[in-house]
Amino acid sequence: MKKNSSHLLELRRPIPPAWYWGAGLGFIGIFLLAWFLLTSLGVVPRIFLPSPLAVWNELLRQAQSGILWQDASVSLYRIFIGWLISTLLAVPIGILMGNFHFFEGLFEPFIDLVRYMPAVAFVPLTILWLGVGDTQKFAILFIGTFFQEVLLIMDNVKTVPRELIQVSSTFGLSKWEILRDVILRAAMPGIWDTFRITLGWAWTYLVVAELVAASVGLGYRIMRAQRFLETETIILGILIIGAMGLLTDYLFKMTYKKLFRWAVQSR
Repeated sequence: MKKNSSHLLELRRPIPPAWYWGAGLGFIGIFLLAWFLLTSLGVVPRIFLPSPLAVWNELLRQAQSGILWQDASVSLYRIFIGWLISTLLAVPIGILMGNFHFFEGLFEPFIDLVRYMPAVAFVPLTILWLGVGDTQKFAILFIGTFFQEVLLIMDNVKTVPRELIQVSSTFGLSKWEILRDVILRAAMPGIWDTFRITLGWAWTYLVVAELVAASVGLGYRIMRAQRFLETETIILGILIIGAMGLLTDYLFKMTYKKLFRWAVQSR
């Protein structure tokens, strides 16, 4: 037993699934136990931290009334469309920047400038320019995601060895054939990971996107609960966003293993 447990901390050594999942679930269990003790013993007042039972009851109430499903579906729609717009633009621009120094010099200074600007600062401007509908929320999610995503994709493309490109050229492939059939395919596992990471960022910008002039959505529900000091609703909204983000993250991970088995083996 001691010998087996010592293998858990070896560098990049696979561990049994029971240990892998058990460690994660055990940590969550410790967190929930600490939360229960802090609230049940009165260490933290209810207005600051409601009990797990209070949050569970709020979950049941919202699920039975349909509020939860309406908020979750609208927020998921906004996240997906905002992230999709960002990705559709980031992929071609990132590939061009990663392969042609002209495009890197053309775009990178502006992208570097904007990516340090907080997305929340654009809320008043996007309302002025786009109104208060979903288009404005797509714009906030785009601003929060695109400028980071395009640079990550550029770096993914640059990880393709130069020798691979030179060999492809030696075999008579044209510049665009090398770009499509060699560089893009070799960089695709990294780009897929970038998709997963940036979709996670989009979830973190949801509350900002639904900050103003929203009447439905998980972010809106959190902001509304803040005004009425409904702490259990705030925590529930945060947990739901986290759970949905985790679900999309695992979907990307499972898809990665199916699409890029050769890359999984080299990790």
